[in-house]
Amino acid sequence: MTQRRRIELNSGLVLSIQANDMAYCSPQNDLGPWTEVEVGYPSEMVPELMKYAEEPDNPTETVYGWVPMKVIVSIIDKHGGVKGAVNLKG
Repeated sequence: MTQRRRIELNSGLVLSIQANDMAYCSPQNDLGPWTEVEVGYPSEMVPELMKYAEEPDNPTETVYGWVPMKVIVSIIDKHGGVKGAVNLKG
């Protein structure tokens, strides 16, 4: 099993934000700086992400590709900032 880090926001929302050569991000590399990133498996439905959903009918069990960084910053601000990182096995 690998460890996957997710972030928890002060509101309690937990989600994965990834950017690398295997993720749905831009540029699709390990160096950045990234203008769009991949978000995955939020602990609750996040309306701002829905237009990027791979499976919109299952908002907490899907990946959201090429989400602009300005949307990520807006979500983090709306939810009171970053509380910390969460390690999950998977």
